[in-house]
Amino acid sequence: MRLNEISFGEARPVDGYGPGFFRIGGEVIEGHVLCLPDGAVSWDGLEDIAALEALAGQLDVLLLGLGSEMRPLPTELRRRLEAAEVPLEPMASPSAARTYNVLLSEGRRVGAALIAV
Repeated sequence: MRLNEISFGEARPVDGYGPGFFRIGGEVIEGHVLCLPDGAVSWDGLEDIAALEALAGQLDVLLLGLGSEMRPLPTELRRRLEAAEVPLEPMASPSAARTYNVLLSEGRRVGAALIAV
């Protein structure tokens, strides 16, 4: 078996998560987090639609982690992000974190808005 080391360049991958936190590039961030190729910041969750709308035109895809399990998106959130043409992919937060790392390692313009589990 051949193993290849993954390079993220200057980007910071999701290293781990647990009850109420994420570890991004070695830094622990409590609560919800918005991960982008140039860094990660705390995020106010699904009510903070404006932060996600501001990403229009900047990403190939925005992975929206909805917590420990997949659930329906709030109608207003979906409507506003579609209007802003933000390319959205909803899924559970653990799946979103893993997918974010894979796409980030490929050099894609990817973001992840993750609800803490």
